[in-house]
Amino acid sequence: MKIGIIGAGSIGLLFASYLSRVFNVTIYTRAEEQALEINKHGILLKKGSMLKYQFVKALPMTEWRGREDLTIIAVKQYQLPAIIEKIKYLPAVPESLLFLQNGMGHLKLLENIRTNNLFVGSVEHGALKKNSFMVSHNGEGVTNVAVFHGNATLLHQLAASVSIEFPVVFQRDYYSMLINKLIVNAVINPLTAILRVKNGALITNQFYFYALKSLFSEISFILNLNLEKQEDHLQQIITICKKTAENHSSMLKDIEANRLTEIDAILGFLLEEANKQKRPATQIENLYNLIKGKEIEKGVYS
Repeated sequence: MKIGIIGAGSIGLLFASYLSRVFNVTIYTRAEEQALEINKHGILLKKGSMLKYQFVKALPMTEWRGREDLTIIAVKQYQLPAIIEKIKYLPAVPESLLFLQNGMGHLKLLENIRTNNLFVGSVEHGALKKNSFMVSHNGEGVTNVAVFHGNATLLHQLAASVSIEFPVVFQRDYYSMLINKLIVNAVINPLTAILRVKNGALITNQFYFYALKSLFSEISFILNLNLEKQEDHLQQIITICKKTAENHSSMLKDIEANRLTEIDAILGFLLEEANKQKRPATQIENLYNLIKGKEIEKGVYS
């Protein structure tokens, strides 16, 4: 199988490193300089004390023609419009596209994309881009994938072929899959970004933990979660905070690096849901405004 990966940030580099062990992978970068660096050095994967080089073909994004069997789009949600615009003008309809974005705000952007099979996924791995060709695998998890529209055959082939170190799990319901990840992101990301703490602090500091539970309660109200589901989701959040206790959330890393965040795709989606239902969402709105304020402070407001 030929796989293209659009985006050479932490997730793009991580996927390229692991998938190239099994498949013919080409990674497409925003900057030509990064493609040259990857072609020169390969991708350097750091996992614990282990360092491993994986040689992968790299090209600038302008060279992508959508001819691979599967193209994985591993960019931030706010970068999708430019990618989707490019898809419109490809000489041929791409066979299969897999979108790996946080939140759910991007779903409305995917409805009219030209492709035979359109997939969405949620990534549970922790990854940190060290430089243009080096990525650190900080937390092991799985990649959940589901069909948005089209045929699931390729996803089953992908799941069956990858190594046990980097599992891909097929899910039948894309909406439930993304909601599960959304709830985790909506609690951990904005709180850690505003408090400027590692994930584990949200459960070890009793006052932060109280704030976590209060925010989670409001999210549960907006998403109409029953008591059983609330207990399951809260336990999942606690487990992830424990498992990634020493990690910084992606939103905190974006704030620290003076980048745009994915707050619109995460809390923005929940605010839209609250407005549809005419339900108050005071905590969600306050956190949304605080993160947008941080973006203004950093000079990256969209």
